[in-house]
Amino acid sequence: MLILRRKKNESLLIGENIRITIIDCASDGVRLAIDAPKQISILREELSEAEQTNKTALSPDLHSVLKLQSFFHHPPKDENEQKE
Repeated sequence: MLILRRKKNESLLIGENIRITIIDCASDGVRLAIDAPKQISILREELSEAEQTNKTALSPDLHSVLKLQSFFHHPPKDENEQKE
């Protein structure tokens, strides 16, 4: 990890085509301007984490799938059927 100190209106370069400029520094955070090619995805980390959480939630665990399959293959008997 590289740690840099930058002041307002100063920039840093990543590679040859990404420029990050400090727009404003305040006690509640820093405002950045990022100039990068359109094909490079720029996403806030918390959004990336939320996306991964959503993908995980959409993928049921194997135990749940097997339990559901067994339910459809062997449905529970009706109470009236069990007494007969």
